Amino acid sequence: MKEAAYYEKLADGAVQCHLCPHQCRIADGRTGLCGVRENRDGTLYSTIYGQVTSIAMDPIEKKPLYHFHPGTNILSLGTRGCNFACQFCQNWTISQATPDTRPLAPEAAVQAAQQESSIGIAYTYNEPSIWFEFLLATARLARDAGLANVLVTNGFINPEPFAELLPYVDGINMDLKSIRPEFYTRLCRGTLDPVLASARTAARNTHLEVTNLIIPGHNDSDEEFEELAAWIEAELGPQTPAHLSAYFPRYKLQAPPTPVETLERALAIFSRRLHHVYLGNCYSKLGASTRCHQCGAELVTRRGYNTRVVGLDGPRCTACGTENNFVV
Repeated sequence: MKEAAYYEKLADGAVQCHLCPHQCRIADGRTGLCGVRENRDGTLYSTIYGQVTSIAMDPIEKKPLYHFHPGTNILSLGTRGCNFACQFCQNWTISQATPDTRPLAPEAAVQAAQQESSIGIAYTYNEPSIWFEFLLATARLARDAGLANVLVTNGFINPEPFAELLPYVDGINMDLKSIRPEFYTRLCRGTLDPVLASARTAARNTHLEVTNLIIPGHNDSDEEFEELAAWIEAELGPQTPAHLSAYFPRYKLQAPPTPVETLERALAIFSRRLHHVYLGNCYSKLGASTRCHQCGAELVTRRGYNTRVVGLDGPRCTACGTENNFVV
């Protein structure tokens, strides 16, 4: 355990956490909504500091990040807990349950990344922002070692801790689950506006890609696709890679799996506004490889996680010289 950052002690022995927008007021012996920040005798502790549930070498495309060092592998770490409670969570066994963990110090995480010849460390699988103290300590050491830091996040974090973290972050994939506030309140136990604010901040400070999990009957209308694509174009920029991912029934929600036809319909709508749109978690001939948004030349080919860079000179198209928002 480690004393938590971003909280205040209250007069009655309770504490108030300021890490995320829930602003949990936590009585002695209780945890916040995330389940991992606990008040013990008037001091707030992170109960997951240096504790991992998952550690693996993954293709960077699995995060998914398609424009960040394509074709490389990255050491990926996860712990337990989440500050959302999405009824459709695809990783609910670590985010909503209490799985076993094992110890991993920040120094050991960096050493493991170096031993595996990883490009860096991805903080993923569950929500990494609730792991703030470990994440920040590890990211600082990784940066000093010349390694990249990647977040796969829901974006539900307060501005001050996010600002402290961002100088050490090289790439982010952020979930934009819906552009409708009621989706977040009804299905996620969260709110939309802080997520949108985090996305804007991330876009100004690091490499950002976004993911939208498309759930039949909940966020799959043409109108919502158009609204979300328009928001990304206006607020994050048309160069922002967008990943449209298929849903399968998990945890509490029992909506049917996302048809490929729905994903392809969304792809067509998003592609009218954004330069690079991809399909994930499905079998489709569309939305896998990257083409230059200017001349259409093939830049990166993908079949599953088999990735080949075929038309890039740094971030630029070798055919026409156009920059295509790559970090290489």
